[in-house]
Amino acid sequence: MNTPRIRVGIDVGGTFTDAVAVDAATLELLGQVKVPTSHHHEDGVAHGIVEALDRLLEQTGRASTDVAFLAHGTTQATNALLEGDVARVGLIGIGTGPSAVFTRRLASFGKLELAPGKRLPLAYAHVADPQDTSAVRRAVEQLKGDGASVLVASQPFSVDRPEGEQAVLDAARPYGLPMTAAHGITSLYGLHKRTRTAVVNAAILPRMLATADLVDTSITKAGVTAPLMVMRCDGGVMALDEMRRRPLLTVLSGPAAGVAGALMQERVSEGAFLETGGTSTDISVVRRGKVAVRHATILGRTSYLNALDVRTVGVGGGSMVRIEAGRVTGVGPRSAHIAGLPYACFASPDQLRDARVETVRPMEGDPADYAVIDAAGGRFAVTMTCAANALGRVPEGDFAHCDPQTARAAIAPLAAVLGTDVATAATRILDAGIAQVKVVVDAMMRDYRLDKDTAVLVGGGGGAATVTPHLARTSGMEGRIARHNEVISPIGVALALVREQVERIVPGASQEQILAVRAEAERAVVAQGAAAGVEVEVTVDPQTNTVRAVATGATELRTQDRSHRVDDTERLRAAAASLRTDPADVHVLAGTAAHTVYGTQTHRRLRPARRPVRIVDMDGVVRHHAADARVETTTVAGAPELLARLVGESTSYGDGGVRAPALRLLLGSRIADLSGVLDPQPLLALAHSELRTRAADEPVVAVLEVRS
Repeated sequence: MNTPRIRVGIDVGGTFTDAVAVDAATLELLGQVKVPTSHHHEDGVAHGIVEALDRLLEQTGRASTDVAFLAHGTTQATNALLEGDVARVGLIGIGTGPSAVFTRRLASFGKLELAPGKRLPLAYAHVADPQDTSAVRRAVEQLKGDGASVLVASQPFSVDRPEGEQAVLDAARPYGLPMTAAHGITSLYGLHKRTRTAVVNAAILPRMLATADLVDTSITKAGVTAPLMVMRCDGGVMALDEMRRRPLLTVLSGPAAGVAGALMQERVSEGAFLETGGTSTDISVVRRGKVAVRHATILGRTSYLNALDVRTVGVGGGSMVRIEAGRVTGVGPRSAHIAGLPYACFASPDQLRDARVETVRPMEGDPADYAVIDAAGGRFAVTMTCAANALGRVPEGDFAHCDPQTARAAIAPLAAVLGTDVATAATRILDAGIAQVKVVVDAMMRDYRLDKDTAVLVGGGGGAATVTPHLARTSGMEGRIARHNEVISPIGVALALVREQVERIVPGASQEQILAVRAEAERAVVAQGAAAGVEVEVTVDPQTNTVRAVATGATELRTQDRSHRVDDTERLRAAAASLRTDPADVHVLAGTAAHTVYGTQTHRRLRPARRPVRIVDMDGVVRHHAADARVETTTVAGAPELLARLVGESTSYGDGGVRAPALRLLLGSRIADLSGVLDPQPLLALAHSELRTRAADEPVVAVLEVRS
């Protein structure tokens, strides 16, 4: 049997393109390279991608045929929107009577601001009857005359009746312009938001199509036979053809790559991921083993783009210290990189001779309170990295590590100005920077109801050691720096799963309709190359009547990495630590070959006892936390009857409607999460769909949490 040898992840950044090779069986990092991003090459960023791949294969001694998986993440779409470098969109509105009034209002999208002084380039034309081919072609001629190079068709209620938009695209096809229909971007109601999302997608379409073609051609020439995948903004990857249809899915994919790396490599199940660069820190959340995703805000408006919920703070490893009247007043947002200054801690002792503290304006209009050191070797910035190294917080071998003695020498002149010792001055610097990060972390912990007692802080990025360890220390939370933190983003790209999300608004959705949405999502990831381990999570929101199915799967059978496996004692300790109780009070309630369910009992005066539960995998990672749960074991054959009884006993009824229990099934190596469904009948139908392909005697563990 031929085992695929390497998975390659490439992260195209604004300045550098990073690439890694990961062993497909053990997920061990085999090699990493960094090349300048080739924005100005005639082949664009494709040249840098191929150069990085060539160097990576040479470094690891592998051939292009050894590549089992190749994916890349890119900031190109994000940068195009930020810089206003987009195509002119020709929007064809469809309708008569009241519908025409609504579609004509869509012409106002031309007022959307992309960048200061740059608005979304848009031309509008109207067609009353989409079946009138001559009228459609006159509209296209008008839009081409106005400079449009890409077309969008939009009609009210096209989610339910897409024929009109499709007819317009069919009539316009001879003109050879890239085209999209609003219903093809999202199937959610809301003409204005749906069309706006489609228009923004179209604005970057020509540029992204050109890049996709160049990258595809270049990779094929390099001899790689594995299908090329592209990083999505929700933490998964998609096939190149899907990116050609919906390039908007690559917007904000940079932070998504980092958290995907933390999720897969660090096996985080609950916590916050902080990716720290030189200037800023991106903060995102992992809840119950999944990244937190929401509809993104683009161009100042909410969209139907499902993207990682990432919040950015202007504090990074290179953030400069601000002082006034002998005290530290803040850190950032300006960094040494923006000011064009080297870090003081990376200077030599000779360069730091005769040092004195001055304050400067890094850029025109900034306050003149940023501290710098003028010394024998020139001017240097005092940064968060200097403070972290002075306190010994940056481990040896880390990207941000320097000689702690030199770092203390860099802080010493500032400590004298502050009237204190070096350690106290360094602590005050980190305190000032961390305070800003902590506000956002605390807000996200509240928003997603994470338990601080069980959540972990994971730091990634080259500046991880300057933020995460001090935040963990001051907040009392567990914290750690991700392995290979400086390349966590390309690692995330290399390890990411194929992902697709299907959303439908179905009032009073029946179990057949819910299963149909589930099947559509599953088919979509299979069509994009997912061949193993396809999982589908379904959520039904009764308030918005939205049925959402998220499917994920690998492009090849992944060999389980056994290097992290721990014994029963270590798993018990992990559960006890999470439950915050003595291991002697923790009991094994159930288990499968891949997971063990541990529980204890807490007694409360005059109230029923609670049964906290933890699900721990073979690596000793807590995969699920439940404050009060019921656990039952059965087989696939016995599951339908047992689940029907358990769901019936645990369903609550009240003014808020019917609320079935949050159900999770342990099946083989999986935890099937069915907690997103509130109606008992669709819940049981989904449970049956999870069981249908399994052997009758296979064990099944059900974990139920009653909803109040």
